[in-house]
Amino acid sequence: MVEKIVCLLATFFLATISVAQAQQPTKVARIGYLSSNEQASDVIRVEATRLALRERGYIEGQNIVIEYRYAERKRDRLPELTTELVKLKVDIILAASGDALLRAARNVTKTVPIVMMGAGSDPVAAGLIESLARPGGNVTGITNLGRDLGGKRLELLKEAIPKLTRVAVLYEAASPPSLIEVKEILPVAARALKLTIQSWEIRSADDFEKAFAAIAKSRPNGLYVSGGALMNSNRKQVADLAVKSRLPSMYGSRDAVEAGGLMSYGADEADIYRRVAYYVDRILKGTKPADLPVEQPTKFELVFNLKTAKQIGVTIPQSLLYRADKVLR
Repeated sequence: MVEKIVCLLATFFLATISVAQAQQPTKVARIGYLSSNEQASDVIRVEATRLALRERGYIEGQNIVIEYRYAERKRDRLPELTTELVKLKVDIILAASGDALLRAARNVTKTVPIVMMGAGSDPVAAGLIESLARPGGNVTGITNLGRDLGGKRLELLKEAIPKLTRVAVLYEAASPPSLIEVKEILPVAARALKLTIQSWEIRSADDFEKAFAAIAKSRPNGLYVSGGALMNSNRKQVADLAVKSRLPSMYGSRDAVEAGGLMSYGADEADIYRRVAYYVDRILKGTKPADLPVEQPTKFELVFNLKTAKQIGVTIPQSLLYRADKVLR
């Protein structure tokens, strides 16, 4: 009889513990999303990030809350926006833009983990981390090879347009990575490919019309568009002006081709966001950013827009189309 009572009490005790554990609220992680861009120009990136997080079990509104902050290309607002996120006690800050944002965020907090999302220049050279293998501090994530791929992009543009001889280059004057690309990387590649390049700097959205008017006078037969927040925010306008000028255009992002550009070559952005979700998962489970090696992209994609090709009167070689990862028709 005594044994039966002990068993009943034990069963009741275990059941009580199980109910109590079930009633314990699940901790909701708070993530800060910080971007130098406007909200409208980041829609695709935000949705891709949400999807990647969902694949790892993090669902916005259920077990994570995402606080969004957009500087709208006003870099002086980045420290203020970072401070807002820190005051909200976010667990992680996703750095959706490049060097200026990362530096501003790191200057505000040395404790909140900051995860790079593939933008900006070499973070070691920029002094943002100690090394790729052991970043140290509170910054880790994905660093893009975007600017370093400049030579490959010129090579692919030449392959797509065999008669290519003169290339106009559009770049954002306020973007240090773009300056490195235009001043150091592209000239070396252009000499090897026997191409003449001429660069045109963009400082505001009002400069695009004027730049294309000036470009027309130099009579290039190709256009290379460097990256940057300003270029991304105005990708549709740039693509439209390139079509209007009948210029075969090369970009570093599929988004620009979907907006009407001719072709792009760059890191597979969907894969980058999946890796960002990996970092979020590891950090929320207790791993320190200093112990998470910074990764570089391993998957790249070549994308063409054949509708644009038809509009500007060019035919992409079939050999290139066979190698394409995506062809928009």
